[in-house]
Amino acid sequence: MKFPIITALISAIAVLAPVFALSAENLTSMVMDPSSLAPSAGTGLYYPNRTPLLPTQFMKLPVGSIIPKGWLRKQLELDASGMVGHMGEISDYIFMKDNGWTDPNGKQGWEELTYWLRGYGDLGYVLGDEKITADAKKWMDAVITSQKPDGWFGPEGARTSLDGGPDLWPHMPLLNALRSYYEFSGDKRVIPFLMKFFKYQDTLPAETYKRGWGAVRWGDNLDTVYWLYNRTGENWLLGLATKMHENSADYTNTIPTWHNVNLAQGIREPAEYWQQAKDKKYLNATIKDYKTVMDLYGQFAGGGFAGDENCRQGYGDPRQGFETCGWVEYMHTFEMMSRITADTVWADRCEEIAFNSFPAALDPAHRGTHYITSANSIRLEDKSRNHSQFGNGPMPMQAYMPGVHNYRCCTHNLGMGWPYYAEELWLATADNGLCASLYSASSVRAKVANGSQVIIDETTDYPFSDTITLNITANEPIKFPLYMRIPGWCDKPEIKVNGKTVKLNAGPSSYAIISAIWKTGDTVVLKLPMKLGVRTWAKNKNSVSVDYGPLTFSLAIKEQWNPIKGPDKWSGFEVLPLSAWNYGLDLKSLDAGKLSKTIKVIRKPGIIADQPFTPETAPISLQIKARKIANWQDDGDGVVSVLQQSPAKSDAPLETVTLLPMGSQRLRITTFPTVSTTGAEWKAPYVAPVWPKASASFIYDDINAMKDDSAEPADSIDMRVARFTFWDHKGTSEWVQYDFEKPTDVCYVSLYWFDDTGWGQCRIPASWSLFYKDGNDWKAVEDPSPYGVEVNKYNKVTFKQITTSALRVEVKLKDNFSGGILRWRFGK
Repeated sequence: MKFPIITALISAIAVLAPVFALSAENLTSMVMDPSSLAPSAGTGLYYPNRTPLLPTQFMKLPVGSIIPKGWLRKQLELDASGMVGHMGEISDYIFMKDNGWTDPNGKQGWEELTYWLRGYGDLGYVLGDEKITADAKKWMDAVITSQKPDGWFGPEGARTSLDGGPDLWPHMPLLNALRSYYEFSGDKRVIPFLMKFFKYQDTLPAETYKRGWGAVRWGDNLDTVYWLYNRTGENWLLGLATKMHENSADYTNTIPTWHNVNLAQGIREPAEYWQQAKDKKYLNATIKDYKTVMDLYGQFAGGGFAGDENCRQGYGDPRQGFETCGWVEYMHTFEMMSRITADTVWADRCEEIAFNSFPAALDPAHRGTHYITSANSIRLEDKSRNHSQFGNGPMPMQAYMPGVHNYRCCTHNLGMGWPYYAEELWLATADNGLCASLYSASSVRAKVANGSQVIIDETTDYPFSDTITLNITANEPIKFPLYMRIPGWCDKPEIKVNGKTVKLNAGPSSYAIISAIWKTGDTVVLKLPMKLGVRTWAKNKNSVSVDYGPLTFSLAIKEQWNPIKGPDKWSGFEVLPLSAWNYGLDLKSLDAGKLSKTIKVIRKPGIIADQPFTPETAPISLQIKARKIANWQDDGDGVVSVLQQSPAKSDAPLETVTLLPMGSQRLRITTFPTVSTTGAEWKAPYVAPVWPKASASFIYDDINAMKDDSAEPADSIDMRVARFTFWDHKGTSEWVQYDFEKPTDVCYVSLYWFDDTGWGQCRIPASWSLFYKDGNDWKAVEDPSPYGVEVNKYNKVTFKQITTSALRVEVKLKDNFSGGILRWRFGK
């Protein structure tokens, strides 16, 4: 991964850089022991954790304390003018009439409204949008007044919808919406409302916590319980928190689900509970869960993992996708973990998604989303993908549209992404200071020191520039600590106070802390010099991605946007490529010590566009050498074929290609193969392989699965790995072949047959034989060993060595049965 994985407990202070106390007037400084800043119970001005909860170094500021500016504000404004702000005219789940969340007897009422409201209300609050705020209040008023005497609220039918018990999952997002509304408005009805609802929850039997989506998402509820406890001190809430933890899905000792959104929000639960249990195993469990998921399925650029819709063994290629729901939930997890642990790595991870992946989950005008976003994606069409490329079956998932029903959860949930991000830019600290946690142009108004109020205006084009300027306004000179996160990719940060350099040894993954008597007019300039970097994804065929500071870069593919015919302005778009995408990066250009010479960084002159996440407005581009890989094509179904081993052999001309920020490209190759003409510049005696192109007489499932060498089948019915089949052809004669870019020497072929006896209707074939291409003719291989048709093993046939441009396997399927291949290997 780009950022280091933490494998043991790190205290809130252990990640802090040395602390400097200096006067902003005379710039004197001294080094202090960081341990002297360790938080104690109840410290901080903004609802710190009450005893017996563990104290935290950072606290969230009330909603409305931070005013976003620059490109981030533009994303929020696009949300308001786009689908989030107009969901009431798009989604039939958002009508107040007959809605179970405002009228308990209403028919409409599951997660759609509650998802949308938590983003919609916060959008209004952070923008200061009076119209949205007033509309959100109408919903909050209706929800609050609908509560029953026993504390239940929401659709009455949901009381018994799960095995006779209540479905509490859809309530959880609405609890977040109520919290934000309370912080912004101070409405005194909210606290009693939440108390009554949790009293109701406390009466429920343990089985309630083990049902439905809520079973794997109780971390959402747990967070609200702690939020309420810190404001009321009601000890019974901690008993309820223990009941939730002990009876819900166990993320502490295992990973209980492989659904991508469940994981994105569920892995934070043990770390949340750590605040109460005070046992390091809970914090370590969240750290371990993250590492496990990312090691298995997150081995490509962008900060997400392969979960479209569930993680599947053998499906870890960067063409796999991540739900839009997953992006916003993962960001939310990282934001929460930043506060809980004070570890900079979580903010780094949040920024990686925010800058590189989440922008492409929406079209540039935020009028539509798609269900999944991939690091490598070459066509975004409103059509079914029928070869098991994605885990949600044949449902179209890639075109941009409101998708109220087919993208149901993501359409309503995406609105929390940018508002929640904006709310976490600045954090309050336990020592009554402020922390710049996520960087973006903004203004924060907050209490510091003894409760005095200060304003800090942050001016920056980060992540498209490396300079962040903080301007301080205070009613009177006041002393407080100012924390600044140093990202994991930055080796040599520079800080100036009032124009004078502050010498400190803060390095990557730390906080630079300046404690001073601050007055109006004081300025702090933080510079985070960006450098080029290349990550090698050893677990994904030694593919690579290119970074510059916090930005990852994708191949610039010319995009054609075609409107999808629909009833109105919300109909959506498909995106198709108008330029070549099948490039590998030249191996010689990726030498870590020479990147500044082999990769050219180009900055667009002038002011950065308000919406920088388009190919036309991207402020930075890179130029690098690359070659085309002729046999790297789509899979015949419009999806990019899986990566094969790098470096790949290519004799195509060396070209200079342009890379754009990953977040600016909707079509993109981001995790690249590397290319070599010989392989000699790799590691002797390695010889770069020629990538074969797979085809067949009939294709079901994934034709490219045969080439996958990242996951070997355990047996012939291994459903965890990708497969190719001829389904639903039965008893027929079929063929499958490899075409090579260049003539290739071969003297053996090994096939691992797919056979799902006891489950389906695929069997090992009746017989098979092997042919090779000689000019334009197909010829049988000479002197073959027996053609094996055994299950649970590779069936290897050897023959007299040939030099050929193509191999073909001809198969006779058993009568009344189909068949398929899990893996096809060949060599000399």
